[in-house]
Amino acid sequence: MAKLSHVDREGKARMVDIGAKAVTRREAAASAFIKLGPQTLRLVRANKIAKGDVLNTARLAGIQAAKRAHELIPLAHPIPLENVAVELEVMKTGIKVRCRVAAAAKTGAEMEALTGAALAALTVYDMVKAVERGAEVVRLRLDFKSGGKSGVFRRRA
Repeated sequence: MAKLSHVDREGKARMVDIGAKAVTRREAAASAFIKLGPQTLRLVRANKIAKGDVLNTARLAGIQAAKRAHELIPLAHPIPLENVAVELEVMKTGIKVRCRVAAAAKTGAEMEALTGAALAALTVYDMVKAVERGAEVVRLRLDFKSGGKSGVFRRRA
């Protein structure tokens, strides 16, 4: 049976000791989707949202969030990110967010990628809520990770 790594024998949350682990190349990619109506998407494409440039603001928010994941998630370790890339794609029914991170570290980069995708999506919501309160952030998920003892994970299409 699988054991939770962040729980001690007594069931209390704890930070995992990574002191003896080797530094390896770690990469992770995560995504999210923001469901939006056609009128809102037209405004985003035309850069006519009152708060400003939705896509560039969300991209910067995602990068900043990935770099600060360890400050937001209580048991996450700070890792030295070498790269954070956030892409936003306007699609027919919303905006797809992708966040990819890379680091040479003793622990994985999944939480940084997920945090980057989540905050980019939340930033889109914040910027469009004046015209579409019913926007939905959905499907936040890890799509890929590599490095470390557990190897490669790739979500099936």
